[in-house]
Amino acid sequence: MRLIMHNMLTCNIKGVINKSPLRIEAEKVIKKEVDFNPDFLRHMLAKIEWKALVDGARSMGYTELPVHAPGIESDEPFLRKFHHALLELNLEEGSLVCQESGRKFPVNKGVPNMLLHEKEV
Repeated sequence: MRLIMHNMLTCNIKGVINKSPLRIEAEKVIKKEVDFNPDFLRHMLAKIEWKALVDGARSMGYTELPVHAPGIESDEPFLRKFHHALLELNLEEGSLVCQESGRKFPVNKGVPNMLLHEKEV
């Protein structure tokens, strides 16, 4: 699971108010090379919840992102770091944890299982 996907996932348990971000508990992280596209990255920069991306990247062992998001006209060295975190880091095994309820959603073979139990719907 890439961090671009993590940035969009929410906890949909009934009664949960703070639905995102989900905390990452990484057991296995792999890196998959992806073509660099600066135009796509500049477009995504405005759409990403930056703090969730930085926290997610750090929980997966990547600490190269700045605490605050730079502007859209960012330079190439920053965009390459953003690219690596957003698209090349993959959570292969671990969990996504709802910070409000503590519910863990397992991630196996890169696929998050976000199915809810009957009592959570």
